[in-house]
Parts: sequence; structure tokens; C-alpha cells
Amino acid sequence: MKLGSAVHVMFMVFILVACATKPVVVHQPKPAESALPPTASPQTTASDASDAPSPLGPEQPQAPTIDTAVSAAQANSPPLYEASSANYRRDLAHHIYRRLPSRIYKGKLPPMLKAVVVVDIHIEPSGQIGYIDWVRVPKHAPEVKQEIERAIIESAPFPAPSHSKRVLYTETWLWHKSGRFQLDTLTEGQH
Repeated sequence: MKLGSAVHVMFMVFILVACATKPVVVHQPKPAESALPPTASPQTTASDASDAPSPLGPEQPQAPTIDTAVSAAQANSPPLYEASSANYRRDLAHHIYRRLPSRIYKGKLPPMLKAVVVVDIHIEPSGQIGYIDWVRVPKHAPEVKQEIERAIIESAPFPAPSHSKRVLYTETWLWHKSGRFQLDTLTEGQH
């Protein structure tokens, strides 16, 4: 195998691994500190532990362990995000276009854009915005981030997901210097 094709294969494997996603937990509850038992000191020797009677006695229940505290926290954690389908993603993009018609760039975009921004919008089962994660933000144009955040908030609430779970909606905003934009999902392309 040639070196170039080996590098190409390695690159493709890296891309496939990077694209594999798992559901994201919204808020992982932290176990209450009072629920965790105090840890035994590491200086206790095995002979001392076997000779001494249990301080709890046989009738008293054992204090919860870290494993049971973590299991309880996982059982009470909020539902996982579901990846948005292509159809739902298109519906959300059309929703933003309907809410902000004067902000949409009409026609093909020029080859040079002011900014390309990637945003994760966490949408609750009600269609409200849970929170916004900025995946790619232009350092040369920080005002674009503020404008996109304002546009997302103005577009809320979004259509509620039909499966009644939170949705992670990832969108790429193609920002023109005029302040108008296209979403990658609905883009008309570039010259």
C-alpha cells in the first residue's frame, strides 16, 4: 500500500470516529455530599479491621456506597438528547426563515463571507431553548455571535419535537457582511 493511500485511509477512519456521536446528557446531577459515606483512612491495617467489631452492628443498615449514590443519580437524570432528524432540522431552519424574513440573504452567497458560525441549540420538549453551545465562533467578528444569539432567541419557541424528548439542533450560519444570513440546511450555495 502506498503511503498516500494509507494516510487517506487513516484520515477517513479518523473522520468516521469523530462523526460517531452518543446522546448527550443535559445535566448530570451531582450526588449530595451528605449521601456519600466518609471514606476509611488508608492507614487502617487488615488485622485491625478483622479484629474490631463493626461499629454499625449486625442490626443496623449499611451506609450507602458511592456506587449506589451514582446509580440513584443516573436513575434521576433527565432524558437524553435525541439527534435531530434531517426532516426536523429542515423544519427548524424553515421556522427561523419564517420568523426572520428580512434577515435572510436571497440568492447565491458571494465566495467570501464575513463569518461562518456553528451553533448547537438545545431544544426542550416544549420547543423552548434549553441553552446554546457555540461550536465555532469567529474571533475577528464577535458581534456576529451576538447577532446570531439574538436571532435564535427571536425565533423561539421552535416547533416541539414529536417524540417529546430534548433535541440537539446543530446549524451552520453563513453570515454576509450586510448582516443577512443563510443557514447551511437551506443555503442556495455560493458563487
